[in-house]
Amino acid sequence: MSQESATVQLLSPEGTLLRSEATERYLPVIDALDEQQLLDFHRQMVVIRRFDLEAGNLQRQGQLALWIPSMGQEAAQVGSGYAARPQDHIFPSYREHVVGRIRGLDPLEIIRQLRGNSHGGWDAAANGNFHLYAIVLSSQTLHATGYAMGLRFDGAIASGDPESDQAVIVYYGDGASSEGDVHESMVFAASYQTPQVFFLQNNQWAISVPVSRQSRTPLYERAAGYGIPSLQIDGNDVLAAYATTRIALDEARGGRGPRFIEAMTYRMGAHTSSDDPTKYREDDEVDVWSERDAITRFEHYLRSRGVGDGFFAEVATEAEDAAADLRTRIFELAVPEPASMFAHVYSEPHPVIEAQREWLAAYEASFGETDEAREARA
Repeated sequence: MSQESATVQLLSPEGTLLRSEATERYLPVIDALDEQQLLDFHRQMVVIRRFDLEAGNLQRQGQLALWIPSMGQEAAQVGSGYAARPQDHIFPSYREHVVGRIRGLDPLEIIRQLRGNSHGGWDAAANGNFHLYAIVLSSQTLHATGYAMGLRFDGAIASGDPESDQAVIVYYGDGASSEGDVHESMVFAASYQTPQVFFLQNNQWAISVPVSRQSRTPLYERAAGYGIPSLQIDGNDVLAAYATTRIALDEARGGRGPRFIEAMTYRMGAHTSSDDPTKYREDDEVDVWSERDAITRFEHYLRSRGVGDGFFAEVATEAEDAAADLRTRIFELAVPEPASMFAHVYSEPHPVIEAQREWLAAYEASFGETDEAREARA
């Protein structure tokens, strides 16, 4: 993958597959997809959008401390998420809900964290190597690069076996691209030729700061300064996201070093539930991006292949069921025991953690409350 100047697009806004000299490199990857895989792309995008909207409603009703919507970015996430192989490791930011779902994570675990019922998250090894959300902006790029360096040191790449060689993909946004952690990560990734893909979702706004104020050049060109091959894609084109990421991960896994993809997409909602985007962006801009909606585009493509109304009705029902399931299960989440904050801090028992645990137990006991009284008070 060399640095490319044109934005990679495989599906037109009308949902037509573009076959040309500009797309010929990626079409074999798309042609290898079977019908079920294509249907799954659409299913995941629709279901996670409905889940996303329901979570936002629950936050407004006081059931979540915070919600981080992903509406508008489904194609970039679904395409790239399916491009990873089972043995690959994924380091998300905090908006990649559907990538986690693809890797086997129950989205309720994300809800648990954002409701304040979890002190950390989930077991990555039990959820398709989908690592924890990084609320500290861009810190995940350091984690990903460090892990990818470890893969190289351990000889876990370039054996020629696509079923065992591993790679890393790390997600972050245009706002995080201005953080020093990102650039330090790319320095080490280029120096050690790590098996990783930097996947930047450029959703045009770093909270209230437009990307035009952050950079005078396209963000993907920054990677070239570190010697990392890079390209820009239409982030609302799920096929472009899949094909480019599949190739980039294969190249990284094969020992050819890191790769960089900038997915041009749009955050249709607020940055988080604490944000009001009407204060800093115009409705006309939102309308323009609404016309480029990834789900509508891909539905046009599937219909052109003969997929009928029955499938789309089935997916709509599944999405409503997912929303209803979320609303039911959120009320079943138990308040964690305070002592659980000391679990999983270290892989082995640690004297400082044990001392803190004992201190908390003694402090709580000093109030003289029984367990029954404490539960009644709660």
